[in-house]
Amino acid sequence: MIKSLRGMNDILSEDYERFTYFIKIATNVAQRYGFHFIETPLLEETALFKRSVGESSDIVGKEMYQFIDKGDNDVCLRPEGTAGVVRAFIQKKLDKAGGIHRYFYHGSMFRYERPQKGRLRQFHQFGVESFGVDSVYEDAAMIMMVSDILKELGIGYRLQLNSLGDNNCMPSYRTKLINFVKECKDDICKDCTRRLDTNPIRVLDCKNEKCQTLYKNAPKLLNCLCDSCEDDFTSLKKILQNNGIEYEIDTNLVRGLDYYSKTAFEFVSDNIGSQSAIAGGGRYDKLVEFLDGRPTPAVGFAMGIERLMELIVMPKRSREGYYIGAMDEEAIDIVMSLAHKKRKTDKVIIDYKAKNFKNHIKNADKVGVKYFCIIGSNEIQSGNITIKNLDDKTEQIIKHEEF
Repeated sequence: MIKSLRGMNDILSEDYERFTYFIKIATNVAQRYGFHFIETPLLEETALFKRSVGESSDIVGKEMYQFIDKGDNDVCLRPEGTAGVVRAFIQKKLDKAGGIHRYFYHGSMFRYERPQKGRLRQFHQFGVESFGVDSVYEDAAMIMMVSDILKELGIGYRLQLNSLGDNNCMPSYRTKLINFVKECKDDICKDCTRRLDTNPIRVLDCKNEKCQTLYKNAPKLLNCLCDSCEDDFTSLKKILQNNGIEYEIDTNLVRGLDYYSKTAFEFVSDNIGSQSAIAGGGRYDKLVEFLDGRPTPAVGFAMGIERLMELIVMPKRSREGYYIGAMDEEAIDIVMSLAHKKRKTDKVIIDYKAKNFKNHIKNADKVGVKYFCIIGSNEIQSGNITIKNLDDKTEQIIKHEEF
């Protein structure tokens, strides 16, 4: 028997309901903030992610589904959404058009990592990207949007904040951090040794407990911010406080991708084990320019949908639609015709086999319809249809035309 590949799951029945409910809520919230849908290809040039996500990231170094296609192109399945949206933004010359451009997306991403609860090799993300707004108020709006989505889904969270500085303050901090890590270089893990040469700040994100213990006394970027970054971070905290958004500062929060600067944030849950991040993002003002576009301020976030599935509080399910059953073979054509007409306005489920009343109403109850409709020999002769409301148990008989 052929099975699905490890870490690549089917979405069926109840999971599908939760999945589509999430998309509906997140889409509605994003549209209320003035964002528009964008769809980018699943397959992109590998160079796009190497240049944007960064050679030092685990995604590029270990996890991409990368291959040479039949045209000898080096391609990969997208491991995250931001790079593709930025590529589309530049390719459509929107960076040269100026103005403000706001997008949301949802779809499959692919990373070859160890499958675990809420983390798969093919997974789904909902993300938002904003271009052209050089204001910490837009950073705050991103955080508020995530908060609104999680609250509408009934999901509790803790918000963690940090600032990654910019080109004015990062270089001096980078030097201080390198000097600190070199003093304990013999005791750090292989990943941290590699990152020390490629992107030293990423050592702070190491999940190795021994490394985390060593880095407790490492210099803090928040103590090294330039005046501009310090002012922005202070303003961000004030905006969140004024709008009732609670947060905590995490000086080791650096995000897993190389393109972030200034604001970085993560929403975490205490209900999904050690891998607690359920959404995250930040500002990436240099990425458009780095991918050969015009300098454009940008900020965004992404949410892993599978990580949220078990946390979603689904609304109470109400009955909807119609079930039409035939009690005699001669009634099946009538049922088919009535269903075809009724589907122009309503959800209709039919059974193509003639059954008795008891079996039909059992099926109708199982699929959760509100109205159970039946046609037997009496209804054929009279041109009627019998309708039972499964909520209030009332019953009526009406003409086909009235139905």
